[in-house]
Amino acid sequence: MKKVAKLVLMLCLILSGAFSYAHGVARTENKKGEGIPLEVILGSVHSGIDRSGSIIPTLDRHYLIVVFTENLGQVAIEVTTSTGGPVDGTSTITPTGIQIYIPNTGDYIVTFTLANGDEYYCEFTITD
Repeated sequence: MKKVAKLVLMLCLILSGAFSYAHGVARTENKKGEGIPLEVILGSVHSGIDRSGSIIPTLDRHYLIVVFTENLGQVAIEVTTSTGGPVDGTSTITPTGIQIYIPNTGDYIVTFTLANGDEYYCEFTITD
């Protein structure tokens, strides 16, 4: 009887650990199914005005969604791997939004270059 009780207790311990790990695994989607907001980091500013609050990037699985809240003119958007390999490059007129599909998992950097030369970037990871 002691062996059965030990076996049941050990099984409960292992299963609780497995469920805890599965619940805590980082994903690229939050509980509501909405995208995860990314932090915009200031790269270089030539105009003296920080426009990082006007760029709102979010990550939803393999989609990078960028919304511009004010008119910044034409913005060049470049997505590269963390090692600098090109993934996607495009340009858009603001204030609009854009959606970029990133097919592979890994670490990425997206750089936003404004018409006046100001640069902003975000670093993110796609895990699934």
